[in-house]
Amino acid sequence: MRRNVRYSEEVRERAMRLVRQVRSEYRSEWAAIVSVAGKIGCRPETLRRWIRRWELEGGDGSAPAAEARQRIRQLERENFELRRANEIMRKAAAFFAQAELDRQRK
Repeated sequence: MRRNVRYSEEVRERAMRLVRQVRSEYRSEWAAIVSVAGKIGCRPETLRRWIRRWELEGGDGSAPAAEARQRIRQLERENFELRRANEIMRKAAAFFAQAELDRQRK
């Protein structure tokens, strides 16, 4: 049976902080997560997902992930536009080269 329990932001932050604090006392991060999850009353997988999402969002002190994702999206858009422009140029060059060959035959 699956429960749909919503945990407050305070509880999430406290649980993640606890995992970081007690991590060195356990053999693995998963063991620390299981221990802390049991103490706060959530499932270990739920707590693991909170931690991973926090890390992806740049909560671990790394560069702001949101800005990096935005920059990547911008570069991907530019890349797409450049590839499209190159394809148009290739087709135009082939068209004019063929037209030049046809003109020389006449």
